[in-house]
Amino acid sequence: MRRHKKKIIGILFVVVISLSGCQNARMWFKDFEQSFKGLNMTIRTYDDESQIIDEITGKSVSIERDTDFDTAEDSADSSVLRVSVGGKELHHVGSSMVVAEKGLENVFDDYATKYDLADQDRSIPIVNKMVDEFKNAFTGKKKVVLIRSQRGYPLATYAGDKVSLYQTDVPKSTGILIDGSYLFIYRCDYTIYDLELLE
Repeated sequence: MRRHKKKIIGILFVVVISLSGCQNARMWFKDFEQSFKGLNMTIRTYDDESQIIDEITGKSVSIERDTDFDTAEDSADSSVLRVSVGGKELHHVGSSMVVAEKGLENVFDDYATKYDLADQDRSIPIVNKMVDEFKNAFTGKKKVVLIRSQRGYPLATYAGDKVSLYQTDVPKSTGILIDGSYLFIYRCDYTIYDLELLE
């Protein structure tokens, strides 16, 4: 019986270790960490011309949809954010917001030039989609995230070797895992390029 328990524990250990290399598992742990202890993040809000309105940095940041503003009990349509920063709280709705975990570097100046992209390689779109979905879930891809204000003015750029996109429970927002760090984009225009398109 004791040997049987050791085998089960060993199998569970191997499963946990193998899943830790999976982007979806990393995102699950990131969500768990954000819910229970918060993340070390910088919150920036922007006006329509990409000028910073305010900036707040905190060691225990958590972002969620404020369900008090849902229009019905069974809907999840509130665009009001409830952001906890070290035990204090702020509410936000409307203007563009980018929340970046410590360690993410805004490389806006490196990618500030405009690109005119042309890729003449032939491929099979349905196969490409399947490969991209697999990589998003398990390994991530080398990508560049160009973020703009709602009027199209560039405001931030992030890049990484293992980038994956995730749905959040907040309307008009996207969660992005970049090399193990979390980026939250709210009410922004953005384009995410495979890095190879820009090289």
